[in-house]
This record gives sequence, structure tokens and C-alpha cells, in this order.
Amino acid sequence: MLNDYNHPLRLSADPSRVVVRPFHLAWQSNGADPSRARRLVDAVLEMSAEEARQQLVGVLADFEARHWQTRRVFMTRYDQIVELLSLDLPDIGDEKRQLIGAYFCHEYSYAAAALMNPSVVPHPDQTGLDRHSTRILMSLRAVGEGHISSIAFREGLISRDGQLYLAHEPPFATATDAPDTDGEYQDGPVTVYRHADSTLSGTVIFPITPAQKNGLEDLRMTHFRHDDGKHEYIGTYTAYSGREIQSELLRTRDFRSIDLVPMRGAAARNKGMALFPRKIGGRYMMIGRQDGQNLFLLTSDEIDHWEDGALLLKPHYPWEFVQIGNCGPPIELDEGWLLLTHGVGAMRKYAIGAVLLDKDDPSKLLGRTPEPILAAKDQDREGYVPNVVYTCGAMRSGDQIFMPYGVADSSVAFAFIPIKEMLGRMV
Repeated sequence: MLNDYNHPLRLSADPSRVVVRPFHLAWQSNGADPSRARRLVDAVLEMSAEEARQQLVGVLADFEARHWQTRRVFMTRYDQIVELLSLDLPDIGDEKRQLIGAYFCHEYSYAAAALMNPSVVPHPDQTGLDRHSTRILMSLRAVGEGHISSIAFREGLISRDGQLYLAHEPPFATATDAPDTDGEYQDGPVTVYRHADSTLSGTVIFPITPAQKNGLEDLRMTHFRHDDGKHEYIGTYTAYSGREIQSELLRTRDFRSIDLVPMRGAAARNKGMALFPRKIGGRYMMIGRQDGQNLFLLTSDEIDHWEDGALLLKPHYPWEFVQIGNCGPPIELDEGWLLLTHGVGAMRKYAIGAVLLDKDDPSKLLGRTPEPILAAKDQDREGYVPNVVYTCGAMRSGDQIFMPYGVADSSVAFAFIPIKEMLGRMV
């Protein structure tokens, strides 16, 4: 195994990373009058100006230093509540507006439980770097209250000699915005927007639609090159409603506006899909796991429509007897497509391996590691789900593969693995 190529840096869950989110009350009054929401608004309206001022002072003393532009957030939330309740209010002053907004917000610790299952792509901005360095953008699965998963990001820099530097997280995190109907979104495509003043390292994408209600899980990002030469960042992730799963696409060119698009077809009812970074033979291609235990090669003329594909790979070695799956989008090398895989063996121990697929016909297997290239050992064994190492995507850096990976469904570690050595272990 190649565990010796691990980088010493480790990222862990952090309950201090919080954002302000809308607090959704039951809008229907169930026959009673007024509704809970209207009762709250009326209670603030009945306060004297001094009482409202003192209440707001207390709220701001508790929360203003913990969030970015807190008063503005409260004012925006007030405007939303007035529209939702169809209120026609006189000028009540900024302090009562902010206080009403505060009653309809709450603080959410989005990474309190776990930080795991990263993927990585070249950053959209590569200016000012020498040829030995690459700016990176990493996605992370952040798990908070209620075990609900969201998508967080972290920017950094890697060098071809195995150095890794992560940008500092900003003091305040901000959630992406979408046209707000106070949680009454319908399933279907949704566009979310990063705030103009927020860095990617401080941006979080939360579940929005009913299909996503219980989480956005395991984003596998790729830097996709279209036939016309234009580039787009495209990721696949699992939307979890609490009862059902479906695969969806994240699409963006600049990470300012981000489309979240459900996929169609039989294959989209499964998780763990990974997109090739370009068309092959004029068609889009994916790696999927349609039956929960084997790898399949999927092809399509439409990037958001995927039917069942052809069997590509079955478990073969003891460390993967239970099941195999992909560990992110294939990576293009001169030798072929390098596909990182995960295998599950005895005692539900996860390990990471690799296969090499033909560049022109990825249905052809050229090589496969008989032993894992990375497996849980020592400190990597302990966590929320022990004995698991897992990545959702790696990238090439010179003659190495840079691979961030999740440890025990709890934290994130990093490895630089020589490509020559990885290929040399294949049979």
C-alpha cells in the first residue's frame, strides 16, 4: 500500500463554523387565527419602541460578531416574511424590522458532526502561479445537525514536489442564495448564487428541494471540456430526501451562479456516478454502480439523461469482495483513463485501489491494482464510521496524483501518490 505518501495535514469537523439560515414555521394556522408566523409579527408590533430596541440589542450582542452583515440579513428576512404573509404594514422603523427578521432566522452549525468525502479540481483562477504550482478548489461533504449534508468548499495550492497549502477560512461562512419562497421549492432545476463578497472557502450550498431535503452527499467534481473547447465545472452528487435517493448535477462556469439539476433515466436512481471530463467517441460517459456492488460504464447523448450501462468491473480481490465503486471522475493520462476505485472487504473495511481503462474505448480494462493503494490503518481507523477511507475525486499534479480523502466518515486527509508507482502495481 502507498499510505507512506500521506501528507501530515488533516481537516476535522468544526462546530464553530456557523451560518444564519431561515427558520421556517408552519405557515398554516390549522384553523386557528392568527397563524404562528403572524402571531410572532404581531407580538413585535405591539412592543414599544424602547422594548423592541432592548430586545434587538440582546440579539445583536449574542450573534452580530458571529456572522457577516447580521443586520442586513435580518432586514432581508423581514422583507421575505412581509411578502409571504401578504402584510401591508406602516413604517415601523428599522429596529422592529430587524427584530422580526431575527425571529425567523436561526444559527446552523453545518460541519459540527463530520467533514468528509472530498473531491478536487483546478481552481478557476490560475493567475500569478509558476508552472510547478496549481491553485485548487476542493469540495467537502459537511455534516451538521440532524445528520444533514451540505456542500462546502476550500481553496488551496499544491506544488509538484508534494507541497500543500490551504487558504485560511474566512471568519464568516455564507450560504448560497436562491429565489426564496421560504422552503416551498419544487423538485427540478434550481440555480443558487454565491454572495458577491463571499470567497469560495466561505461558501456553503444547502439542500433546497424536497428531493434534497436530508442532504447533498458526495459531490464528485470534474473540470469538463466541451467539444467547442469551452470549460465547465460539472459535479455529480446524491440528493437524499430522507426516503429516496437520486443523482443530480452541479454545473457552473464561475462558481458565482451554480445550477443544481436532477438527472433523468434509470441510472439516476442510484448513487455514486462519476462523469468523464470530456466526451469520448462523441458521447458523454459515466462510471456508475447500478446494482450496488459492480462498476458499470454508462453512455449518453444528453448529459442529464442516463440509462443502465454495460458491466465494466466486478469484485475480484478479497479486499473488494463485498462491493466496488468509483472514487471520483476518471483522470486522463497518456497511458489511458486512471479510475480510482473503492473496495469493501471483511469487517466492512474500505480501501482505495485503481484501474486503467483504454483511452479510446473505456470499456477495455488495461490494468488493475491487486492490492489497495490506500487503506485505513493506525489513526485512520477511528471515527464516526471506523475503518473507512474514501475519496470523491483526485487530480493530476505533474507526475503525481493529488488525492484528498475522507477518513472514517469524520475527517479529511491528503496524499500525493506517484503515477508511475501506481501504474507499476497494476496487473
